[in-house]
Amino acid sequence: MIPDDVIEQVRDAADIVGIIGETVELKRTGTDFRGRCPFHGGTHRNFAVIPKKGMFYCFVCHEAGDIYTFFMKRLGMDYPTAVREVARRVGITIPERTGPTGPDPHEPLFAALATAADWFARQLRENTEAMKYLESRHVTMEQAQVQGLGFAPRGAAFLDAMKGLGLREEVLLEAGLIVKREDGSKIPRFRGRLLFPIHDLRSRIVAFSGRILGEGEPKYLNSPETPVFHKGQLLYNLHVAKHGMRKAERAILVEGQFDVLRLTLAGFEEVVAPLGTGLTEEQAALLQRHTAHVILLYDSDEPGLRATFRAGDVLLRHKLRVSVASLPEGEDPDTLGQNKGAAALEQALKDSVDVLERKIQILERKGFFGSLPGRRRALDRLLPTIRAAADPITRDLYISRVAEVAGIRKDVLQREVDPKEQTLTVPYRPLPSLTVLPSSAEKSLLLLMLAGEPWRARVAEAVDAEEFEFPVYRAVFEALADDAPDRLDETAARAYEALQAEGLGSEQPDLLFERAVNRLEARRLDREIARKQEEIDLAPEKEKARLTVEKQALANERNAKRPTWKIIEHARRKGAPGS
Repeated sequence: MIPDDVIEQVRDAADIVGIIGETVELKRTGTDFRGRCPFHGGTHRNFAVIPKKGMFYCFVCHEAGDIYTFFMKRLGMDYPTAVREVARRVGITIPERTGPTGPDPHEPLFAALATAADWFARQLRENTEAMKYLESRHVTMEQAQVQGLGFAPRGAAFLDAMKGLGLREEVLLEAGLIVKREDGSKIPRFRGRLLFPIHDLRSRIVAFSGRILGEGEPKYLNSPETPVFHKGQLLYNLHVAKHGMRKAERAILVEGQFDVLRLTLAGFEEVVAPLGTGLTEEQAALLQRHTAHVILLYDSDEPGLRATFRAGDVLLRHKLRVSVASLPEGEDPDTLGQNKGAAALEQALKDSVDVLERKIQILERKGFFGSLPGRRRALDRLLPTIRAAADPITRDLYISRVAEVAGIRKDVLQREVDPKEQTLTVPYRPLPSLTVLPSSAEKSLLLLMLAGEPWRARVAEAVDAEEFEFPVYRAVFEALADDAPDRLDETAARAYEALQAEGLGSEQPDLLFERAVNRLEARRLDREIARKQEEIDLAPEKEKARLTVEKQALANERNAKRPTWKIIEHARRKGAPGS
């Protein structure tokens, strides 16, 4: 087998316009090249070669692909032969095979997925509902076709069509294209959805992401994990964007497929998105292979900011430079591009700032640095980002900046950051087993979040993930805060299910909320008091008096919460709700 990195090297080196132009007369049209289609013939220039994407497309017969696909379809070559032929033309030597030389055992899955993509693309052109939906999103049919979008109609037409083309049900099942119901019958996985094909780095279709056209849940439905698709190890559009990243010397990371589509239509070639989950370590490593700088262009609402900073920490662990672009209130990248065009998107990217600086801006706007307790809470929010910075120079710069803005000594902050004394610097790992969920204020808040949308939003606004000391509870809180419980790993998912089954019981929600938030706040103040005492012990004599005053202010704040607890505990002893 030919190594993937060699396949990428050959594709990157190939001049797709020059090679296809040897057999097809091409003329420049804007940034593309047009000619008569070599597959269906015709007299008009309906065949486009798009060099910035490294692909070709015919607007009549809808043949499409990269340089390898062209040789396979035009000359009947298999994939390895096509790679070797392109390599010969660009002067790259393909190493001799050293491993098994048999056919790829996953080839039937790739073939089924490619066949399905072609069928879905034809349905898109014929479905009025899908065309109207695209119009509502300001996407033309031609733009949708170039991006490879498709449509899965309702009913069993897909399954019937695939059987008619000779595809076996077991292959369709393994590829994640159909679902087996409890009664043994099979139905298409995607029904009534606009489909975005997902490619691997070799530009092979490995999965789909389906967006429902109207109202309904889930809004997006992805292919399941299969032998050829692992969603945490791929990024949407990376097979195209990797070329743009090298040219632009950056990557733009957005949240969803429509965001990618909008920026692509606006001329940005370096845009990718995760696949329905938070950014994973594997995805960050993929980005690191293609760029040193990532700009996060997520929604600017509270869930979007939480996702932004979580992704930022993941990227910092891979020594990437991370910037954050801000959007106007109520806008996402797709709507901003629709309403104000490419210039507004370009300005947002141009105005991006370092991820730590963006956190500081938000905390300053909320007034955190105006009081001693506020400064401590600000530090709690900034510390995870400092600790995530694996690059030692970046980390030192972050420590200096935060010490300056928070008004503390750099050596004190350095001790706080030291990973040898912290446990939260290690990324969350699933626990091997989970038999009993500990009762705590953290658990109470999660039960409230599961009681309904108003409580979910209220708790998410009142507390931060860093305040959850139990890792499983922290993972569940983050997923609920983002309304994305489907991204939980196996251990956290079991905890989530156990919490759902337990419910609030007879607890009175308002009392439970007040008691839990107060206990978390008291725990935080206790930590601050202990840290302040450590600072006093290490400080020069001339600073001890000032630090002692600050410690007393924290102690007063801590003591002020006790009357509330006494009222609650008294009510509990009397048998009041919430006990």
